[in-house]
Amino acid sequence: NHPSAVEPFEASATGIGGCVRDIFTTGARPVAVLGGLRFGNLDNEKVKYLFKEVFRGLAHYANVAEISAVGGDAYFDESYEGNPLVNAFVVGIVKHADIVKGVASGIGNPVYYIGGDTGRDGVGGASFASKEITEESGSDPNAVAIGDPELGKRLREACLELIEKKLVAGMQDMGAAGLTCSSCETATRSNTGIEIDVALVPQREKGMTPYEILLSESQERMLAILKGGNEEEALAILGKWQINAVKIGKVTDDGIMRVKENGVTVCEVPAETLTKKAPLYDREIKEPGYLKETKNISFDSLPEPGDYNKVLLELLDLPTIASKESAYKKFTFVAEDEILTGAGSDAAIVKVKGTKKALAISVDCNGRFCYLDPYNGAQMTVAEAARNVVCAGGRPLAITDGLNFGNPMKPENYWQFQKCIEGLSNACKVLETPVISGNVSFYNENPKGAVDPTPMVGMVGLIEDAEKRVTQDFKNEGDIVVLLGENGPGLGGSEYLYHVHKMKKGDPKIDIKKEKALQDACLEMIQSGIIQSAHDCSEGGLATSLTESCISNSSRMLGAAIDISALKKSKMRLDDVLFGEAPSRIVVSIKSDDLEKLEKVAEKHSVPCYKLGKVGGDKLVIKDAVNIPVKKLSEVWRNPIPNRAK
Repeated sequence: NHPSAVEPFEASATGIGGCVRDIFTTGARPVAVLGGLRFGNLDNEKVKYLFKEVFRGLAHYANVAEISAVGGDAYFDESYEGNPLVNAFVVGIVKHADIVKGVASGIGNPVYYIGGDTGRDGVGGASFASKEITEESGSDPNAVAIGDPELGKRLREACLELIEKKLVAGMQDMGAAGLTCSSCETATRSNTGIEIDVALVPQREKGMTPYEILLSESQERMLAILKGGNEEEALAILGKWQINAVKIGKVTDDGIMRVKENGVTVCEVPAETLTKKAPLYDREIKEPGYLKETKNISFDSLPEPGDYNKVLLELLDLPTIASKESAYKKFTFVAEDEILTGAGSDAAIVKVKGTKKALAISVDCNGRFCYLDPYNGAQMTVAEAARNVVCAGGRPLAITDGLNFGNPMKPENYWQFQKCIEGLSNACKVLETPVISGNVSFYNENPKGAVDPTPMVGMVGLIEDAEKRVTQDFKNEGDIVVLLGENGPGLGGSEYLYHVHKMKKGDPKIDIKKEKALQDACLEMIQSGIIQSAHDCSEGGLATSLTESCISNSSRMLGAAIDISALKKSKMRLDDVLFGEAPSRIVVSIKSDDLEKLEKVAEKHSVPCYKLGKVGGDKLVIKDAVNIPVKKLSEVWRNPIPNRAK
């Protein structure tokens, strides 16, 4: 995040590189990358520059390293002005029997440094990320590490071959704090010690001190603990891939991380004091005062639109809602035999080779909801990520999180952090999706204040039979359109309320048990073969979801005739029905003969369902509200980002 505000091209590239190394160090082959990106207003010239350079950096690394980019999400909000968030999410596949852990096991085993040379780039990168961004933040020439995707690709193949041939006892990427973290963490996990000599570390700059060598975050470097007696074979493999490899130490039995320089000890510390016995903060918390104001709102006083066509087109023109297709075209490498559904649907779908199975993958977070209610906003983040996976036909399995917050020394920020963690935890328990990895990024602030709390969630789900996968676009003329889930009030925190009425207010809520029931029902419907398309309702509400189902497949756009009278409950405003962002809703299409089957499954799970209309024609017609040709909708939805980011 912080480096991307200073040097967006190089920093975003290292975001992918670090995640890729974390994946293949376990023995898994990386198969897909997604981005969770947050920027300020795209009409701002600095934001345009950051946006273009971040995507250029991500695409450069992914294309050269030959990793398929399959989607993600991007939000644009003034909260992120001057402090963009760049979260990379990489997924890999490994056989259970081939998993390697980041351990320094086997007393006496050799410790090898493999990969690129160490420089001063990124020295103190973790410390740099632990400060607020100021006008002076870009003055340190070493603040941002520089990636090398071509070297990264060779390093990946070499490490995977070492692991495949059972030559490795343990392995870890040199990420944050570089050699320091990789050494003490691998030793702690195996209850051993580790001894290294920094004078043996390959260096590309003269006069580097032990401090600089230990804390450098130069890219494309791994710490490998080889199995004793296998060094010659391992070095031959590394040589074949033209990967530098140097023995810099050994595993010991005393629990000490011992650092030498030319044989002279310069550092001795119990490894676990830097890891599991590091001090724990018990920070002061305080509920932010702004919440009293943001929750104090009556929607009765809001004027309803006189022209719903105009409002829908305005929402489709927002970069947050608009198609990101033009940006993802920069990613030119696609493993076509693996990627079944790429960017542009609720979830990407990646085939598991040699099986009928596939992975459904999604990244989500609505920072505005988390700003208005951190606990419920975080729950809604997990729910939406899981809902997107379900809409593809996947059963949610697990999440990784990227927790992006302001300065934790400010009690209000730490309160937001605590409540978001509690919300994530509860949602994951109910949806049965454990948190299996993650990252925390604090101090995301600029002179105007902290970013909205943004607990990014990457969700992976399993599709048992890839032939039953589903996408969000309508498929056939005459299919029935149905809304699954309760269409309750949802103006608070919505894009409509923020952009049309200029209000950042509301009190978003979710019943996570009802969300679970909705997802179970939808998944059963998909597995039984009755769902033709499925698309969750989120940013822009029901009208936007219907629009996207009409136009997201540019080669087969279909209109729809919709009647929402069944959704108009007592005193529920029309703009709330159309543009409210209440959670736990999915728009599906089915063949007309399957309506009774759908209703039975919905009843079984106590999930409301509403027949809305039919697919067909060349317009989206919502009775008494919207009447727009799909061609017009497509033009407005596909052009905002290329028009703004020229």
